[in-house]
Order: sequence, then structure tokens, then C-alpha cells
Amino acid sequence: MDRSIELGKEAQKTDLINADVLLQYCANNGFSAPVADIQDIRQAASALSLAVSKASAELGMDEIAVPFQEVLLKYAAEPLSKVTQTSRHEPQFPEGVAGSEQWVRHSLEKIANAAPGKLAWHDIYADQALQDAMKADKEKSEGRQAGTLQGIPVGVKDMFDQTGKRAGWGGTLRQSEAVATQEATMITRLKQAGALILGTQHMAEFAMSPTGLNATYGPGQNPWNTAHVSGGSSSGAGMSVGAGHVPLALGSDTGGSVRLPAALCGVVGLKATQYRTSLHGVMPLSPNLDGVGPLAQTVRLAGEAYAAIAGPDGIDLSCLPVKPGLPDWDTPNTNMTIAYPVLEAGSLLTEEMLNAFKATLATFKEMGFTLVKTKLPDLDLLGQLASVMLAAESAAVHRHWLMTQPEKYGRQVRRRLSRGFFVSGMDYYDVLRLRPTFLKRFLEESMPGADAFLLPTTPGEAPKITDTIGSDETILEKRFSALSYWTRGINYLGVPGISFPAGRGAQGLPLGVQLIGRPLGEDRILSMAHQFEMQTGWPKK
Repeated sequence: MDRSIELGKEAQKTDLINADVLLQYCANNGFSAPVADIQDIRQAASALSLAVSKASAELGMDEIAVPFQEVLLKYAAEPLSKVTQTSRHEPQFPEGVAGSEQWVRHSLEKIANAAPGKLAWHDIYADQALQDAMKADKEKSEGRQAGTLQGIPVGVKDMFDQTGKRAGWGGTLRQSEAVATQEATMITRLKQAGALILGTQHMAEFAMSPTGLNATYGPGQNPWNTAHVSGGSSSGAGMSVGAGHVPLALGSDTGGSVRLPAALCGVVGLKATQYRTSLHGVMPLSPNLDGVGPLAQTVRLAGEAYAAIAGPDGIDLSCLPVKPGLPDWDTPNTNMTIAYPVLEAGSLLTEEMLNAFKATLATFKEMGFTLVKTKLPDLDLLGQLASVMLAAESAAVHRHWLMTQPEKYGRQVRRRLSRGFFVSGMDYYDVLRLRPTFLKRFLEESMPGADAFLLPTTPGEAPKITDTIGSDETILEKRFSALSYWTRGINYLGVPGISFPAGRGAQGLPLGVQLIGRPLGEDRILSMAHQFEMQTGWPKK
């Protein structure tokens, strides 16, 4: 056997030994890690390593990891024609509400009375929001130029820095941390656009659950039926917008965490192109997969929020140097092509979801869009490659805390984070090297000449909460993996995606589909989703 291969295997063994030592150190310091957990973690990591090994076999020795920002810019979609006719976005006040102050009071009343109620929120800034609302009403009465989100109550995931406040990140780990001394760029931009931040919202612990599970504050509950999950990790955003507490909320998407709760709660959720939104002042999970995105009652509001927060940031230099663009909301444009795969019902797609997918295609065709049948990418493999990246980067972020404060982590989150201790440096580097190859393949094979690619967002309706909790973590992890099957790999590709309502399932719960765009092609998928919304009337509740 080649000596280099032998040395490589020895290096991997050493990594595993070091990981065992680290886990034992955690156990000696109060970190309860059952032997079964350690075995499961190692098996999961080994499966990920095997996937990387198979995928990287076709890489040439001269292929190196290049800055993915450059790759995204290389394959960027051309912007739609310059918008000159779009009318100014005016807030759609709830019935009986005539101004921002009334809107905030209406939101507070909805939080008190519309399920899942306060569970959707972590902290509520009622007094400050009312003061800001009165100021917004005064400025409007004086005819002052307002921002695109002027006077709109907004919730934000509990992971953004706000001056004088402490982001909790969905757990108790940071309770002794100092309060923030500056705002996250996303918070600054929301305020500059005139949004009224009503408070911080429920989230899965450290953004690590696609169902919205939180061991400290309880699982997210679906506003359509509280016995079912909300989806996560931006669970509070989905709950609050779905319940009508607020029309807009800000979440994050690392493997589907904006699109999943949007789909399950019957609202719109936009994941932008990777590096399109600043991560300054945002809880880190996996920076090469993380992105900030809006959940909203309408596609247009999601788009306006996206335009307000996205773009270059002098603090976060990883941001793409391109300003965001929007479609002409007032002028229908069906001169675009939507690619789609042939799908069949099965364990990852219910009959109801398949029917909604087909109905969506039929609607787009009826509206005049060009449809083209193409190849479904290997979403399972793409998801595994994304999981390697997530495992390595999240474990690096949490290593110190897992060693010194392991009791602050729920068992499920601890298991998932610990996978990163077993990911080798070679596997992580290969995942970086493979990323441009798989993006190019996706664009050539699944989106040849197309502006968007249509997929389901979830396998079906929101599962019951009782089916997502229990003592058998291995079974639960398989269910979580299935829930994010249609979204996780999209983050690895780095392309934008928008989930929007497309019907209801057998239990009357929402079903969502997603349009995947080319890099920087947000304006095109926003235009398509907006026109679909205008045609069908979704979302409906």
C-alpha cells in the first residue's frame, strides 16, 4: 500500500483518539456523554467521511479550495431589467389599524391571544416599540421620507447583537456574558429602513434543530395546530408571522432554518445567496453556510426586507460586493424558465406534497412561464457534504464551551456538535474543494438555461411534536435529517431559495414549495413567487 495512504489513515486514527480524549475530558468535568452517544457520534462522522471520500475521488490533484465568493460571482445571474415603474411599498395595516402605534398594540394583543402566544417570543420590547411607533406616526404625518419598512413591527431571532442587550442564542449558556456594545449590521439596517423591533424570538438551541426543538424553552408549536412542530431553527419567526403577531421576522438559514418554518407555518421565507448578508453581530454556527433571511406574510414584504438588509458590509468583509436588486412588483414578467425534476411519492415526499408540487407547476405553466424537465441533483450527497462543513465549523465554535460548560447543552444538540470532533482536516478541505464542482454541475444539469429550479421545501406537513422527542436519539436524528432533506444541500451550493405556500395537506396544515435560483438571482425567484402569490391568493388562513 502507498505509504502516503498509510500515513493518512494513521492521521485519521489520531484525530479519533484526540476526540475520545476530549470527550473524556468533558465527562470528567460534568459532561454526561453516554457510551452509546459516543458510538453513535463516531458512526455518524464515519458515514460523513465515507461520503466525502466517494465524492472527492474524481477531484484532480491540482484542484484547490478557492474563495467561494469568487465562484458565486463567476456564475451570477444577470439582474432583471432596471426597475423604473414599481410603486412605493406601503405597509398593509391589519384590519382596523390606522397607524404604527395601533399596529404595535395590535401585535401585543395578538401575542397575548393568538396561539402559540408568548412561546414564540423570548423578550418583548413593548415600551420601546410603542415609543418608536409614535415617532414613526409623527414623521409620517409631517410628510417625512420614510424607509421601505417604516412603522412595521418586526421580530428578530434571539441571535443578533443589540446594544445594551444580550442575545441568548436559544439557551442559557450566555446568561453571564456581557451585553452587546454595538448592533449587528442586520439590526442597524432594519432600523435604518424604519422597522420597529418588537422583540427577540424563540429559536432552536444554538440553531441546531430543523423542528424548532429547544430543551430549555420548549419545542416550537405550529400556529395552525399547536400539537405540531413549527419548524426551525427560526421557530419563533415562523410562529409569530404564521400567527399574525407580526408581518415580518428575521431569521437565519444554515440548512433550511428560514425555509422550513416558513413552509410549515404557511408563510414566505427567503434564503439569499451565500455571503449576501452580513454576519457581523450574528451568532456563528457554520459561517460558510450561515445566512440571514426574512420570513414574511407576503413575497413582496420578504423582498423589501431582503433589499434592506443585504449587500456589502465594511465590517464583514466576507460579504459579496454587489448590492441587492428587486423585481418590478407591478409588472408581470413570465419571460423566464423554471426547471423541475420528476418526483415520486415515498418516505421523503407525501402524496399531498407531490400533488401540491404538480399543481404549482401547472399554475406556473398556465401563467405563461416556460417549464423544462431536468435532473434532480443528489440532494442526499449534497446534504452530507453540508453536514461535514457544519460539523467541523460548529464544533470549532463550541469547543471551549463544550469542555467547560457542557451542562448548558441539551443532549441532542451536544450529540450533533460533537460530530465535528471526528471530522478530519482532509475531509473538511475536500468539502471546500468540492463545492465549486457541485455548484457547476447543478447549474449545468439541473438548471441548464433556466432561471429557477422548483423543489418541495419539506416532505409534507409539519410532524407532531410527540414524534420529534423521545429517548432514542438515533431515530430522532434520522427524522430530523428527513425533514431538512430538500433544503440542506441547497446551502452547500450557496444559491438562493424562496419558500412560499402552495396548498394544504390532509390534516389542513400548510405545504410549501421552494424556487432555487442562480447565484445572485434573488430578483428572479422573488418575481416568480410574487406572481404565483398574486395568481393563487396564497398564503391563506
